[in-house]
Amino acid sequence: MIRRSAFALALAATLAAPAFALERTFDTEKVKIRVETVAEGLEHPWGLAFLPDGNFLVTERPGFLRIVTPDGDIRDAIYGVPKVDARGQGGLLDVMLDPDFEKNRLVYLSYAERGEGNENGTAVARGHLTESMSPQLKNVEVIFRQQPKEPSTLHFGSRLVFDREGHLFIALGERSKTEFRGQAQDLDSHLGKVVRIWPDGTVPEDNPFADPDNAAGALPEIWSYGHRNQQGAALHPETGALWTHEHGPRGGDEVNIPKPAHNYGWPLVSYGTNYDLTPVGTGKSSMEGVVEPVHYWVPSIGPSGMAFYTGDEIPEWQGNLFVGGLAIPQLARLTVEGEEVVGEEALLKDLGLRIRDVAQGPDGAIYLLTDEEEGRILRITKAE
Repeated sequence: MIRRSAFALALAATLAAPAFALERTFDTEKVKIRVETVAEGLEHPWGLAFLPDGNFLVTERPGFLRIVTPDGDIRDAIYGVPKVDARGQGGLLDVMLDPDFEKNRLVYLSYAERGEGNENGTAVARGHLTESMSPQLKNVEVIFRQQPKEPSTLHFGSRLVFDREGHLFIALGERSKTEFRGQAQDLDSHLGKVVRIWPDGTVPEDNPFADPDNAAGALPEIWSYGHRNQQGAALHPETGALWTHEHGPRGGDEVNIPKPAHNYGWPLVSYGTNYDLTPVGTGKSSMEGVVEPVHYWVPSIGPSGMAFYTGDEIPEWQGNLFVGGLAIPQLARLTVEGEEVVGEEALLKDLGLRIRDVAQGPDGAIYLLTDEEEGRILRITKAE
């Protein structure tokens, strides 16, 4: 059973108040659910974390980090966030609390960082969130910078997840443009990679390319390669393995289980085509030496956000994997057996809301961020 934390108690008190702008029930294949608005008025929210005191920590892509209370109060922007490049798909992206947050109050942020001229790339910084009426981020330090920086406003990837040993995984994009997307296959580039570091930015000795004399001349942070634009990452609740998903081009969104030194194919193979309908790379969907996705979508749903469900609030969904949809607004519920996806249900399509992030709360509910100028935090529970 999930412990009744401060978060759960705060939510229980809030939900006794009058309903918010959205409150609807939906019949699904296994259970009837209720979807309700916790907060609204966020500017293109991107990442969501749950603070121990019951509040939410939310990023807004233009560059703001905010605390949102369970009764929907959106607090002033937190001072100390790194300067972001908010052009195109760039800006302030994911947020993650340190596994020992209650002791060290460290917060990790991924964002698009401007370089010289028109170039930019994904960076990750961490800082100490002060405890005060007006919280600030202090002692901010950049712990990772994607190299090389390129002139693009697309495909920053950027999901963050800690594994059970305390490593920080960063799921990155390949920056989209034809002239440098091929770097997803190059081991001397961070483009189109999953990287694995310690929380201070140092490289674990057991990373697959950590040996400075490795024959490939690879960057030591690299865990896996051949990815396109990864905007979802989560740990399997039983195995502890990292799962990610990535946007395909015109079709071919993928769910993968990135393993060390493995190649996931982009831009050599794809289940989709280029936007102009020309073939991707070899024109094939698979080839020797490339790992097949465990699931893919044609047409693209535009996946963003990812969470395995382990809560007691909706026991019928325990063990399922949830993925948000941007291009086809929905919440995809995937049934997982081992390392296989054996079923799928598209939820909430009637809402027409682009879902940017998906997370399980400490109270066992599922929380969603919607990607809009007036973005929302939605809460999913089992209907009585």
